[in-house]
Amino acid sequence: MPSLCRECLCQFSHAPRCPSCRSPRVLAHDELFDLSIAHMDCDAFYASVEKRDHPELADKPVIIGGGRRGVVSTACYVARIRGVHSAMPMFKALKLCPDAVVIKPRMSAYSEASRAIHALMQELTPDIEPLSLDEAFLDLSGTQRLHGAPPAVMLAQLIKRMKDELGLTGSIGLSHNKFLAKVASDLEKPRGFSVIGKAETADFLRDKSVGLIWGVGAVTRAALDMAGIHTFADLLRWERDDLIARFGSMGERLWHLARGQDRRRVSAHAPVKSISKETTFFEDTANDDILDGHIWRLSEQVADRCKAKSTAGRVVTLKLKRADHTQISRRLALRDATQMADTIYRTARGLLDQVDGSGAYRLIGVGLSHLVPEGDADRSGDLLDPDSAKRSQAERATDEIRKRFGRDAIRKGRALR
Repeated sequence: MPSLCRECLCQFSHAPRCPSCRSPRVLAHDELFDLSIAHMDCDAFYASVEKRDHPELADKPVIIGGGRRGVVSTACYVARIRGVHSAMPMFKALKLCPDAVVIKPRMSAYSEASRAIHALMQELTPDIEPLSLDEAFLDLSGTQRLHGAPPAVMLAQLIKRMKDELGLTGSIGLSHNKFLAKVASDLEKPRGFSVIGKAETADFLRDKSVGLIWGVGAVTRAALDMAGIHTFADLLRWERDDLIARFGSMGERLWHLARGQDRRRVSAHAPVKSISKETTFFEDTANDDILDGHIWRLSEQVADRCKAKSTAGRVVTLKLKRADHTQISRRLALRDATQMADTIYRTARGLLDQVDGSGAYRLIGVGLSHLVPEGDADRSGDLLDPDSAKRSQAERATDEIRKRFGRDAIRKGRALR
């Protein structure tokens, strides 16, 4: 059976230990050197960056998140053992793990680490489809001649370099399509490397929960439960037409995934549909100055992401959540697409002014959708606002200064509210 040492990258026939370095970290599979579609997922990424940058936190439970009214962004594995997980309310996480070190997210540090990981991946293949800062699909088809080694070896080398050069760890899923590669990457976290081959696909999936399917949330899961579909074996008993009649286009996808089929290609240019940021308040607030300050900061963050991605958007959205969890959403289509924080802020601020009624809010968010290339953005001025061009020029100048001297080199007064 083809085998690979994950420590020294030695290739050999199956053995319990590497014949070269004697490491027990051996990966063995009949199709190990024949598969080329991979999913790489960093291990507790935000928390791992914090532990790397602050070694004194190495053995402590670390939670990345906001105040007691916020939610957990990431929890390290020490905290996860206590039951803490992503998206859990902070107050609940702290009940489970009262000795946790809580750290506010440092997105600039995480983005920098993500860029470094992406640079390592680009040395393997140009066919990379990022899903977020800390995970991506890779297609290494046809790269063996270039690297002189099969994809499995190069992926093991990627993880080794991430650890040695960046101080971060990740898990790999290797298979013959994207769906199964993503499933595989979750099988042995952290520091896992799992393989699902073509020959074993049907047997592997048969007794698994349909919850494995990426994108099946609470609503879809409830609909599947109502239809008596709990496992992949249940799905296999349905005819394609019946699934489509019951679930629409999702039924077509379910029929294929039940058989381990996924024809989606790894796309380096998968379009981003929207860019948004939101924040949950420590205490509910109806204070206009506080809300205004948050709208500005969120608009800046959305604009920064747009500029980093060389994109712009035509529709601005304002999201609000009241204390009773009722949600309000307002949106406005712009005449011209924009990536300017000033334009996003002024539009979102106007949407807030249009919200009927009063009351305190626990969450506010700002988003930009209907994205287009930045070359199609901010082309014409606003005849009703002759100072808009000057503000845009000032914002561009501010961006340049921040690139040289850091984000805090220039701050608007409203950002301090």
